[in-house]
Amino acid sequence: MSGDDEKYAEKAIGWRVLIYIVLGHLLAGFIWLLFYLGSHASH
Repeated sequence: MSGDDEKYAEKAIGWRVLIYIVLGHLLAGFIWLLFYLGSHASH
């Protein structure tokens, strides 16, 4: 593996972590929204 391959692998891992963090926050926000709307729904 050359230096370029290692640099590419580090960049790919960084992007993957960033994407996972963003998707995790979106999912958590959606779940929070469901709980929020459920608790404020008129019965």
